[in-house]
Amino acid sequence: MMMKFITLVFIAFVISTMASTKADEEKAACAVTDLIPCLSAVQGWSSPSTECCMILKDKQSCFCDYLKDPRIGGPYLSAAKNILVACNVPIPTC
Repeated sequence: MMMKFITLVFIAFVISTMASTKADEEKAACAVTDLIPCLSAVQGWSSPSTECCMILKDKQSCFCDYLKDPRIGGPYLSAAKNILVACNVPIPTC
């Protein structure tokens, strides 16, 4: 009986560890630094590059996380919307 309990606790531990690892991987996949190719477009210096648009298309699942980041969400929101439109990327609804 004790062996079953220990096995159950071990399985629960492994599952919880895997879940937190997946969350960490998703956070790493949504690194703000990935958006550097879009910086000149955000600052109004140029139109978004092809590389910027490709990154935005790849990172669509990260948009809501980016908007929660105070370094991005507030000051660059209107520029970000314009860039998404220029890149034909749907504007997220968070």
